[in-house]
Amino acid sequence: MINNKEIFETIKMIQDENLDIRTITMGISLLDCADSDIDKSCEKIYNKIYRLAKNLVSVGEEISKKYGIPIINKRISVTPISMLVAVSGGNPVKYAKTLDKVAEDINVNFIGGYSALVQKGFAKGDLELIESIPEALTVTKRVCSSVNVGSTKAGINMDAVKMMGKIVKQCAENTKDDNCVAASKLVVFCNAVEDNPFMAGAFHGVGEADAVINVGVSGPGVVRSAIKNAPDTADLTEIAEIIKKTAFKITRMGQLVGHEASQMLNVPFGIVDLSLAPTPAVGDSVAHILEEIGLEQCGACGTTACLAMLNDAVKKGGVMASSRVGGLSGAFIPVTEDAGMIDAARSKALSIEKLEAMTAVCSVGLDMIVIPGDTPADVISGIIADEAAIGMVNFKTTACRLIPAIGLKEGEELVFGGLFGEGPIMKVNTKSPSKFINRGGQIPAPIQSLKN
Repeated sequence: MINNKEIFETIKMIQDENLDIRTITMGISLLDCADSDIDKSCEKIYNKIYRLAKNLVSVGEEISKKYGIPIINKRISVTPISMLVAVSGGNPVKYAKTLDKVAEDINVNFIGGYSALVQKGFAKGDLELIESIPEALTVTKRVCSSVNVGSTKAGINMDAVKMMGKIVKQCAENTKDDNCVAASKLVVFCNAVEDNPFMAGAFHGVGEADAVINVGVSGPGVVRSAIKNAPDTADLTEIAEIIKKTAFKITRMGQLVGHEASQMLNVPFGIVDLSLAPTPAVGDSVAHILEEIGLEQCGACGTTACLAMLNDAVKKGGVMASSRVGGLSGAFIPVTEDAGMIDAARSKALSIEKLEAMTAVCSVGLDMIVIPGDTPADVISGIIADEAAIGMVNFKTTACRLIPAIGLKEGEELVFGGLFGEGPIMKVNTKSPSKFINRGGQIPAPIQSLKN
């Protein structure tokens, strides 16, 4: 039960510390929409999504009004579309256009699941979908795409990694007159999870129920405020305890909203994803939490250790508050979406190499990194391979969302606006990994014993 004290504490967090429900995401299985005729399959998809999610936005607004809790995004995730392509054949972009149309008609912010899971190889439909991603993300507004190229159990599919370097580059080139926005809607994963409510990487896993409600909560400002109010004499054990207790309170709000939405939509409640997802707004930054703990600026020596402590404490607090914590749950470090990260990248306190080290201890990975537009595709593949290796070896989800800024150079800026924010174009090591990438094949799964 949620008591009055918790409600009043939550109100203060909302009013003063940028606490919000970042997203209510309805996951929908499309397995029963598969058809050998792609047009019939698209019709089934539209009808099912519309039937289940037509009230998602209005329910979110009603809950927000009832409790005074900001609910920023309403989203949908669906079964990886490559599975439907395997049955129907045809041009996968038809599916993307169908998803975009129903998302527009229901008025959700994004719809995710234009995806393929190829960590161990390509099944029927996977190659066709991957090759269609640049066109699909160019001709749609609300569709998000993801490809899982590796896992701890399977290793890394380097043929897919090679492809994805080219796909990321093509997405950027296709939308060079629109801030290369297609690349910002594409995530390349290792160890992708099936119940992630956050875009651009959300898809509805095949092990999930037919439909489910997942909630993503975000509160970097709340955590920073709690640390700021701690005495300067507080040691790191005490700081970790403060973060844990704060995460507990934030998660309780997510559970309340999830249960309410589940009942109103008559769809089972899935999980609360407690991820400290920042925004460009002042006071809503993960980087500023690290600086409040004691760093001069994010990127300084000690940043990875601070982030490891933060991520662990957030997870512990969330698990205490709800038995339904899932998704990615931790601290996100998307550079263009975090005011403190933007400042650190501009001052060169933060480099891609340092961000890569940080991804070993946080959720999710190299996120919203703007790189020079002339970065070769094999270098992009090399960055993806490095990030996937961190996830594979460390039993965790890692990902890349890289935006080659076509026509722009290191030090210039790309401005998206809104939640995507803005950021400087970061320096990339362009020493060629071409021979390594072109070998292809599979990096074997890591040994599960003999660890030291």
